[in-house]
Amino acid sequence: MYEVYGGMLKEDIVCTIDGKKVVCPPESSILEAARSAGIEIPTLCYLKGLTPTGACGICAVEIEEEGGRIIRRSCRVRAKDGMVIYTNTPAVDAYRKERLREILERHPNDCLTCQKTGGNCQLQNVSYLFGINPEKRNVPGRGIDDSSPAMVRDMDKCIACGRCVTVCEEVQKIGIYEMKCNEETGERYVNTKKDVNLSATACINCGQCVKVCPVAALTEKDSIHKAIAALDDPNTTVVWQMAPAIQNTLGEEFCLPPGTDVTKKISAAMKQLGGYAFTTDFSADVTIMEEGTEFIQRVTKGGVLPMMTSCCPGWVKYMEYHYPDQLDHLSTCKSPQQMFGALVKNYLPEKIGVPAENICQISIMPCVAKKFERDRTEMESENGRDVDIVLTTREAAKLFKLRGINLAAIQEEEFDDFMGEGSGAGRIFGTTGGVMEAALRTVVWKLTGGRIDQIDYQEARGYKGLKEASVKIGDLEVKIAIVNGIGNVKPVMEDIRAGKSPYHFIEVMACPGGCLNGGGAPLTASPDMIARRMDQMYESDKNSAIRRSHENKEVQKLYEEYLKEPCGHISHHLLHTAYMDRSGEVR
Repeated sequence: MYEVYGGMLKEDIVCTIDGKKVVCPPESSILEAARSAGIEIPTLCYLKGLTPTGACGICAVEIEEEGGRIIRRSCRVRAKDGMVIYTNTPAVDAYRKERLREILERHPNDCLTCQKTGGNCQLQNVSYLFGINPEKRNVPGRGIDDSSPAMVRDMDKCIACGRCVTVCEEVQKIGIYEMKCNEETGERYVNTKKDVNLSATACINCGQCVKVCPVAALTEKDSIHKAIAALDDPNTTVVWQMAPAIQNTLGEEFCLPPGTDVTKKISAAMKQLGGYAFTTDFSADVTIMEEGTEFIQRVTKGGVLPMMTSCCPGWVKYMEYHYPDQLDHLSTCKSPQQMFGALVKNYLPEKIGVPAENICQISIMPCVAKKFERDRTEMESENGRDVDIVLTTREAAKLFKLRGINLAAIQEEEFDDFMGEGSGAGRIFGTTGGVMEAALRTVVWKLTGGRIDQIDYQEARGYKGLKEASVKIGDLEVKIAIVNGIGNVKPVMEDIRAGKSPYHFIEVMACPGGCLNGGGAPLTASPDMIARRMDQMYESDKNSAIRRSHENKEVQKLYEEYLKEPCGHISHHLLHTAYMDRSGEVR
């Protein structure tokens, strides 16, 4: 490793940045050395190719010197052979925040009208990264509602466009918002119907209002800073999972065509951030083992029918609000997210040699309601909460970008062992009808002893609000229904309450199109785009090496070594749950 400088050969230098050996050309600044190794250091004033001024100070790092460590601005200091550098320490964090606070105190807060809005303002991005907010604000005074574990309403930013009112009323048919008018000023704004916090409404946290809001009046509750803290904690082992829908949507945040399969790119990004990389496709397969067995038991032994899927937390909450007298129709299975988390805290520690208390399980989900689900009191075991942090698709994209990861360019990597294998059945959980189709692939196989070898169930696919079919399983005719969007579920539930339902098995997804169009998914979601996502997800399933959940080798090993049998004692303790009457929470 040599270069010519003034007629002389000069050897490259080797320094250590955040514990990583970095080789860089002579004359490189610490900032350049770090970025060459994929280590992102934030900055506002640095421009490649121009003389660095060090004016902003945001690029500060700590350098080991005799007698201790010293804070220096990385753009102005050359990397030296043997130098030991730290880019994320409490001292560095405090220094950057103080410099940023000084900048913001003299910066006009006109972000709503600034031409750099839309993610192009680096000051806004860095301010967001470090959680710095100007203390003085000129606001209408309606305040912030953060009572929900899933969503935040900053109604000082509301522009009264009415989109949230329409989508909640006409699409989801829940109707918690309405347009208000200040009698004294004539000012229009949106609030909940009884002017109460979200936590006192029948909001199911589907997040469809968040997706249509053109400003930041409605957002998912931020978890990025919690994730960064976990990643930067040397005593914490991060274990990642990503939902099936993420694999065919996250690429859009990096300008890839809708539906592009970025599964192994996300695995690589997770590993670059730090921690073990797994897929929720694995626990979706476990869900089918549990839910399929539960359905077989109900059908053959006289259990409560129709049985209804419990994978969607928005749908489950809807039931708890509006049909608490019908909760025994829900499958007792936890969702794939929560099953995965429970297994991470109880099955995985022995496999990777890390105590459960040192593990932080971070989920990447297309769903705002998954944040609410994470907080449910019953979602824990002796080893702690099933899931520690939930990031939406959009939050994951922000985190990747903040850490300098370009998903479009990153090289693919395989998932880690033990919980990294998923079937095509697990993958299609991400779209409406996918849970039903995945269940049928295994249920039909098991009930017929493998005599019926059907894989594709076209009757479960498509965007129709209510899909119905009859499936012949030997002498048994199973009638199924798939509800696409919570706005279509009321007639189905009224028939069940009246004892008139013809179905045996019903899938419900709160978001139209399923998780591919979840409240935490990329904001742009035209019907054509959702259709392209669906097509690509089914294509990913078609190309999968295994397409039935019970054929997943890692799932088989899980049952052999740990769970023993579906719906057995251990799985009932860890992977199943109960529901509650929430009708009294609504004012």
